[in-house]
Amino acid sequence: MTVGITLFFTGLSGAGKSTLADIIRTKLIEDGQRPVTLLDGDVVRRNLSSELGFSRADRDLNIRRIGFSASEISKNGGVAICAFIAPYRAIRREIRGLIEQHGVFIEIYLSTPLAVCEERDPKGLYAKARAGEILQFTGISDPYESPERAELVIDTSKASLTQACQQILDYLMGRGLIDASRK
Repeated sequence: MTVGITLFFTGLSGAGKSTLADIIRTKLIEDGQRPVTLLDGDVVRRNLSSELGFSRADRDLNIRRIGFSASEISKNGGVAICAFIAPYRAIRREIRGLIEQHGVFIEIYLSTPLAVCEERDPKGLYAKARAGEILQFTGISDPYESPERAELVIDTSKASLTQACQQILDYLMGRGLIDASRK
């Protein structure tokens, strides 16, 4: 059976997680080597975790749900692409351990600086957090704990989407997780 893969994008709001994850999803689907599922933070919150707030306990529970879903996809040889802020190291380690029982976990840290993420502010959330309208906002009033051992670290303020995407695909090909001859 083909080994399952979880690509776990993490980083601040506005770092480019959803955008890059969607591009990778499209490329892997076009490649046709295995089933691909995108688990995006906003979509999952709306459909699977709408009752949760943004306390540490609620954020951890949300990520546990995602981790379980990703582990099931990986267990069955698919590719789970997760795009979440996932601000705390401990829960990311827990999810890594869960997924590595059945597949490959690849943490992709988008290390885009806070100032750049604030400039992008696609949803106007940083402005609201700075104004005190949003509490427990990662990077402003709640911490983001940078990964200690991410497989890939990409600063989207320095790498274009094309370059970032190629870096991820090159990593997957280099590990033998996707067939380079079909790219």
